[in-house]
Amino acid sequence: MTDAPIAKHKDLSERTLGVLLLLPAALLLLVIVVYPIGTLFWNSLHSVDQANPQAGEFFAGFDNYTRAFADERFWTSTLHTVLYIIVTVPGSLLIGLGLALLANQAFRWKWPVRLGLLLPWALPLVFAGLIFRWFFEYNTGVVNDWLVRFGLEPLQWLSDPTLAFCAICIAIIWKASSFMALMLLAGLQTIPKSLYEAAEVDGASKWQQFWEVTLPMLRPAIFVALIFRTITAVQTFDIPYAMTGGGPGDATETLAMYIHKTTLDFLDFGYGSALATLMFLISMAATSGYLRFTRRSSGRGKDD
Repeated sequence: MTDAPIAKHKDLSERTLGVLLLLPAALLLLVIVVYPIGTLFWNSLHSVDQANPQAGEFFAGFDNYTRAFADERFWTSTLHTVLYIIVTVPGSLLIGLGLALLANQAFRWKWPVRLGLLLPWALPLVFAGLIFRWFFEYNTGVVNDWLVRFGLEPLQWLSDPTLAFCAICIAIIWKASSFMALMLLAGLQTIPKSLYEAAEVDGASKWQQFWEVTLPMLRPAIFVALIFRTITAVQTFDIPYAMTGGGPGDATETLAMYIHKTTLDFLDFGYGSALATLMFLISMAATSGYLRFTRRSSGRGKDD
């Protein structure tokens, strides 16, 4: 009779301790995530145009979102962002996977390879954009210098819309592939060597080992890397801004760059908040798509 109240009191204290331990993390999440997102959405429901102070600030409802859906520049910048995602996310994954496999090889001097993976990742985005802007510069750029040495005509890399898009994609893939390689290398380190030894005993070739052992075991790390890379690709700003400023015209302008111009150049904070909210929803949609696909894949694996 006396043990039941003591056990119940003990359970209550453990539950209270758990709540107290989680409370700081929950408060931190509330301050740095929930509050800014809520403030952003609230501002998007208002008309706040600092360039026209006479108009004042007033509640506009969903007028800013209606304006965005009718804004051709919004759709154009969103299309550019989607194209960057389609090109740079798979490209950085493939190159990052190759670099991770190289860094995972059992050779004596592998630390320079792993150090080489850290350098692009540690380089500031704007600095990387400025470096590649110099690479693709028409008169003094390294790329055109190589073309001339091979007897070819120099190209207007940063003045032609298609070439500028290609140059930016190359810069983004170079910068992002190191991040992908580091995450995939961590996943490769968790694969037991006994699986490869068993595959060799069964007569599997290196390609069969990669296809049947490495990729299935590396799938969780690949999905995590894709989630992070896709979110950062949706928010692409620094490298295109440093290389072309969105030009020529607005041919390489991303959604993040359009938000930047709307808020800081045009001082239209209400409309800029609406655009930022839409970009946040795009990021959440991409993340939920990856998570749903991951859940389906894990479900098939359990069924098999």
